[in-house]
Amino acid sequence: MRIVSLAGIAVATLALVACNSGGETQPNQAASSGENTQQAGSDAEQPAGVNDGIPDLTPATLTPEAQKGEKGARNVLLSFTRAIELKEFDQAWNLMVPELRANLSREQFTQTFAGLGDLTVSAPAGTMEGAAGTSYYEVPITIRGATGQTLTGEIVLSRVNDVPGATEEQLQWRVRRFSVSSS
Repeated sequence: MRIVSLAGIAVATLALVACNSGGETQPNQAASSGENTQQAGSDAEQPAGVNDGIPDLTPATLTPEAQKGEKGARNVLLSFTRAIELKEFDQAWNLMVPELRANLSREQFTQTFAGLGDLTVSAPAGTMEGAAGTSYYEVPITIRGATGQTLTGEIVLSRVNDVPGATEEQLQWRVRRFSVSSS
């Protein structure tokens, strides 16, 4: 049984931006869409949000109020899960809080998905909670590999609420905990 547990403290925002055929960007509405945001064509024909063939999973801009709540948390979650599906592990890893990244190297994170083949990630609606100046968004996650192996677990995102003295980074949603195991 493979178990990966990643824990830390939360901060920073990112949301999924999928490329459409018109070259504009719009947030993806599902954590698992299975669609590939890369389009065929030469480098000169790359859609907006794609740099050197690598999709840019930077989030869509939200209103300040939407950013603070569940929509903001979901934005980061969707970006994180889409990055895993596209095997853009660096982009997913960067969405974790610094403390979590300090305890888990990029290589260790990437190895979590080794041998699974193409990935499909499912992260349904979660639960929003608040405690002592911090908001948390907890979501069950299922990662299915083309090899038939499945990882299940949870993701917890968090952000510091509008507490005096909080930094801009602390006011952003980040993946605080990511733990999965083979099922």
